[in-house]
Amino acid sequence: MGLTAPSALVTGASGGLGAAFARELAARGHDLILVARRAERLEAAAAELGERYGVAVQAWVADLADPRALAEVARRIEALPALDLLVNNAGVGGAGGFAGEPPEEQQRMIALHVAAPVRLTRAALPAMLARQRGGIINVSSLAAFIALPGSTGYCATKAALVALSRALNLEVRASGIRVQALCPGFIHTEFHDTLDRERFDPERIPEFLWCSAEDVAASSLAALERGRVICVPGAQYRAIYLLARTGFIDLITPLVARRL
Repeated sequence: MGLTAPSALVTGASGGLGAAFARELAARGHDLILVARRAERLEAAAAELGERYGVAVQAWVADLADPRALAEVARRIEALPALDLLVNNAGVGGAGGFAGEPPEEQQRMIALHVAAPVRLTRAALPAMLARQRGGIINVSSLAAFIALPGSTGYCATKAALVALSRALNLEVRASGIRVQALCPGFIHTEFHDTLDRERFDPERIPEFLWCSAEDVAASSLAALERGRVICVPGAQYRAIYLLARTGFIDLITPLVARRL
């Protein structure tokens, strides 16, 4: 089934925030391309969204940490007649001392958080520039602004996404293209279930710090419509973001990190 309505591509779409973006966009009438590595879950999600919302949904199974798979997804994006929105959401968590973390895990994080968004954005951008419209959402994190002991690689790669989004926005905003770095805090998803509980225990996080994936996705899309480059959903996290910009928060995060 071809894409005819406004179209969006979401990576990491088989669960969590990516699935929430897919549902929100389908409800708004967007045709979708969903990208993830878990084939069974991805294809089930595509079928369910197409049936529920009456939109065209394609499932592209790919592990974006694999350079060959990434190159193939980029090629397919370049071949699309049009893409209105790219959501670079695929990611992986990490917690633990930098020197003790396996290099393979660090490379996978760099591949998913930096290499994949850069390559897919480059693939989507020429057609958006030619059409003078489009949107790109890079899912970063509030951790991009905070030095968190035990999450060095995560903070660094998410900060790279913020830098990419800010600079690219300055390049393309006059061409009608909006770029956003989405910087949420803790989200109720299965994302944290993949982490080692000895390194990070979600149950130690106060309930008021958790947000729903649906609220974060809706906040991101609303902020994109307003042209906001940095989107920090939730009043509690906007307060932390302001503290982070002062540098004061670096004095207390080591204490908080030890408690988590």
